[in-house]
Amino acid sequence: MTEAVFRETAAEPRTQAVPLSHLSLELGHLYMEDFEAGPEQLRRHFERVRPWAEAARAGAADGGRRPRISTCFLIDDYFTRFATPAEVVPMLLEQAARAGLTIDYLARESGCAVAGKTPVAEAVAGRIVEEPPPGSYGLRPPAAQTGWLANGERSPVARAPQAMKKATAWQPPKETAARRHSVFLDTELWDDGPDGHRTWSCPFLAAVWQLARLGLLRDDGEAVLVPQPHTGDAFPDDWDELPPLLRLDPRADPFAAYRTCSVIPSRFLPVEHAVRVILDQIEVDPGALAQTAERSAREHTAVPDSVADRVSYVFYAGQ
Repeated sequence: MTEAVFRETAAEPRTQAVPLSHLSLELGHLYMEDFEAGPEQLRRHFERVRPWAEAARAGAADGGRRPRISTCFLIDDYFTRFATPAEVVPMLLEQAARAGLTIDYLARESGCAVAGKTPVAEAVAGRIVEEPPPGSYGLRPPAAQTGWLANGERSPVARAPQAMKKATAWQPPKETAARRHSVFLDTELWDDGPDGHRTWSCPFLAAVWQLARLGLLRDDGEAVLVPQPHTGDAFPDDWDELPPLLRLDPRADPFAAYRTCSVIPSRFLPVEHAVRVILDQIEVDPGALAQTAERSAREHTAVPDSVADRVSYVFYAGQ
């Protein structure tokens, strides 16, 4: 006699799969002042990007196979609202085309904070698992409380000496994974205004952006920042009416990819250093990681175990 085992279907975890390219190639991430400088500034940007984008495409080729490569562009509508999509997007696409580049996907940075009803940044912040520095005793408040995340041990706070005791000597900060000498970084993840409104930092939103491009964002198993098709020729007059992630080319390869490469101005280097520190301390959805590992193995495509190592950059000189 056998015993039947019954399970509630809803009780079984489910992780939605997303299609994956081999490479997600970012053609820019510019701010309000870059757009205010006019079309020529955008054109100069894309002319600098083009040779590096071509090199990234060539590097993605493996064994003669045609790699799946999608391009994307991130517009900052989070820290400052400027102009309208109807004004900005056509100008952006025109200048990219004049430089010989095509933007497959257009993203709004505010979508890395909240996408629809999903508090994306808050969900990612809840997955921060800080690396305790060797020899630490939990004296440092957690990142969830302070809004700051470091890649090592901060200098100890100077304390007033008690009677008959000497003051603690100053000690330098220490990087956890230092190679002889430390490159210590302490990055701000957010700040809270007097009204209680939380503003996420540029590095933290950029880390969320990288997770989205790697296809590793989930909310209760559901994919987050799913591309929406662009219908019609016109763009709306309000940024909130533009989807967080827009698919401009219906024939484009998938938005998310095994690896990412961003071609951006050198002024972003400090921000992207902070992005790596953040990615190294995020507990990524295990179901999403398993799906990527399984599919990359099936395609015989090498993918680093470290999420941060799946991200690469080209920093071009100048503004």
